[in-house]
Amino acid sequence: MNKNYKPLPDNLRLGFSDIHDIGLFAKKFIPQSTNLGMTHFKIGELLIRTPMGGFINHSDEANCIKAKLHFTNEDMIKYTYTKWNLITLEDIKAGAELTITYTFYKIE
Repeated sequence: MNKNYKPLPDNLRLGFSDIHDIGLFAKKFIPQSTNLGMTHFKIGELLIRTPMGGFINHSDEANCIKAKLHFTNEDMIKYTYTKWNLITLEDIKAGAELTITYTFYKIE
């Protein structure tokens, strides 16, 4: 077992959300354009949500985006995958909830 594995970056925590149930919150100030790590990845048609990606709530006025990164094994093209990282669009104050505008899921 990897003792260094953490499902969330050190500057984030889970908490009760006014948007929906549990959300992702800043433990401390996070500057604009900070890359907080991977939220989702896709291999073939399989979309996989990381622990961090599972707790980001939707907002039409989101303070973060998912940045899409596409990878291919150029030597033999045996695999191709895509991953999305969470990037802050603005400065995030300590205690603020991080949000994105959902693109993978229906909002009801």
